[in-house]
Amino acid sequence: MTERAQHAAELLAVVIENTELRQQLAEVQDQCVELAVDAGELHAEIEMLRAQLVAAEQAINQWRAMAARRLVG
Repeated sequence: MTERAQHAAELLAVVIENTELRQQLAEVQDQCVELAVDAGELHAEIEMLRAQLVAAEQAINQWRAMAARRLVG
């Protein structure tokens, strides 16, 4: 193989590797977007559950106060 052919083969190998790496990068970027969407949905669900917990705690406190008033009065 001539020196020119060797350089051409090396260049082709680099171009192929670059193409493969770009494809992998695109796939990872897509996965990152999907993860970000999932994280946003989970955050919203956590906030909803926190609000439900606060409401449940308030209801429990009201029931306890009502029970205490009935025991005393």
